[in-house]
Amino acid sequence: MNKIIIIPLLFLIQPSYAQPLVLLNWADYIDPTVLAEFQRQTGIEVKEVYFDSDDGRNDLMTRSKGKGYDLIMLNGLAIDLYRKQNWLAQIPSPQPNNLIHIDKKWSQAFASSEKYAVPYFWGTTGIAYRKDLINQPINSWQQIFSPIDELKGKITMMDSAREVMAASLKSLGYSINSRNNHEFTSALTRLQEQSQYVKTYIGVDLDESSALLSGETLVAMMYSGDALMLQDLSANIEYVVPQEGSNLWVDFLSVSAFSPQKENAWKFINFINQPRVSAQLANYVYCAPANKAAKKLLSQEFLANSTIFPNKDKLNKSELFKPIPARQLKKLTKTFKQLEK
Repeated sequence: MNKIIIIPLLFLIQPSYAQPLVLLNWADYIDPTVLAEFQRQTGIEVKEVYFDSDDGRNDLMTRSKGKGYDLIMLNGLAIDLYRKQNWLAQIPSPQPNNLIHIDKKWSQAFASSEKYAVPYFWGTTGIAYRKDLINQPINSWQQIFSPIDELKGKITMMDSAREVMAASLKSLGYSINSRNNHEFTSALTRLQEQSQYVKTYIGVDLDESSALLSGETLVAMMYSGDALMLQDLSANIEYVVPQEGSNLWVDFLSVSAFSPQKENAWKFINFINQPRVSAQLANYVYCAPANKAAKKLLSQEFLANSTIFPNKDKLNKSELFKPIPARQLKKLTKTFKQLEK
């Protein structure tokens, strides 16, 4: 009688990890097929927990004292803030090999960013509007701070104190990082005066239920990538970086200092920074990658999109956020909470 020989195939199967990596992230900010491919290749599952604004993420991190997450999507200003709280793990040395593709312009853009965070995407904050329902094109912050009557109650601002303050400062010709008390107070006053025209400070949805699609909102302050998502749903939505310039944002991925799976977390960051994968993500989220090699894999149509890659004049007039004095931040936070009521 012939014996049946069973050959173990365990060596052909990727290990399965009991605990998934927990990624604190914006909703719809990573292609699900990339997460699935990462799990197939490594056996590591990535579970997402969402926030809806930078301020909201800061609140979540503060309440949990930085714990409960393995990977954190954060804006440039938060990096040094979180580092001072000992919430972030330093990039290991030698660093993951695919980080060689990251443009140093972005990795060095903020305090502590080069040692504690890996740039993901960058873009602008601007104005999206319904070009079919507004009589004149919008190209300036002035037009939403001193709006025409038809826009009253039809303007949506972002759920971010620094972002709306930046827009107010720019509308007055000032830097988004102004430390001048007169300029700062003038911009706060302008925000208060504008509030009678504002429908909400929550921001618009990015799907078919969006108030910008229904016409309940005619003008919305938003990020460039979000505007492109809505343009996929309606050709009547126009996006512009105002002529005064704006905030130039960069999102980063960091590994939590409290993560019990730091090695796996860095594997994930290394995986998504393969040029092919980074380019796939760029096409999914409609944003400019910080990965130089990925940029070479993008289509000419993508590279020519001025919403994703603004011209030099718009970029030169735009700024990266810098920290402001605590007294100014406290004053801004108090004013913004009053506006949201």
